[in-house]
Amino acid sequence: MSVLEYPLVILVTSFLVLWLAAWFGSAHLGRRLKLQEMVREDFGLILAAALTLLGLIIGFSFSMATSRYDQRKNLEEAEANAIGTEYLRAGLLPAKDASKLRALLKAYADERVLFYVARRARQLEEINARSAKLQAELWSSVRAPALANPTPVTALVVSGMNDVLNAQGYTQAAWWNRIPHSAWIMMVVIALCCNVLVGYRARDVKGEAVVLPILPFVVSVSFFLIADIDSPRAGLIHVNPQNLASLVESLK
Repeated sequence: MSVLEYPLVILVTSFLVLWLAAWFGSAHLGRRLKLQEMVREDFGLILAAALTLLGLIIGFSFSMATSRYDQRKNLEEAEANAIGTEYLRAGLLPAKDASKLRALLKAYADERVLFYVARRARQLEEINARSAKLQAELWSSVRAPALANPTPVTALVVSGMNDVLNAQGYTQAAWWNRIPHSAWIMMVVIALCCNVLVGYRARDVKGEAVVLPILPFVVSVSFFLIADIDSPRAGLIHVNPQNLASLVESLK
């Protein structure tokens, strides 16, 4: 697991690193390179442009994170609908096949709920192994009746099972779809430059010790929120499988 899986670590680390960058700009550059009055206005334009660029890329990354979060929520709903629909279509099969299929769908729905609430890698591996086994059994449970009695009715059941299996694949792909590392690197580099420039400019401001931590704190909180939303299993914000949980309760 990468450091991006730990938003709290990103919050603390980014604040310290950015604060050190601002301190470096104030304590070292501010002392050695005095800002002349004739270039002060130009420096202000450069600082404003750098801060604008930082704000834009943070906003863009936040938008990427929220869109992926919404996608995971929508796919959870679609997965619950697919399982629920197939549970109803199972009644179109002979009684023995329908009973077997519905029992497997109940067990599969339980595993899908566990997939969303799992936080440990070992636990997730066990859930995925059980889910893969259940998927093979689910497909076999509709394949045999379809081959024995190839009618439009059984084809409808097979189509519903295909939706169930595809829904899991779409969900897994969405959970793997994260903000690219290159976007994180760009944000960090621009944030470091901005904090150095702010620290350099703050050398001439009264209450420098109070001003310096403000930008590092704001940016680190932004990094924390982006990482939290973009981390499906870590942090504070998670996709609650309320549709799957409601389905499990209704199937009981």
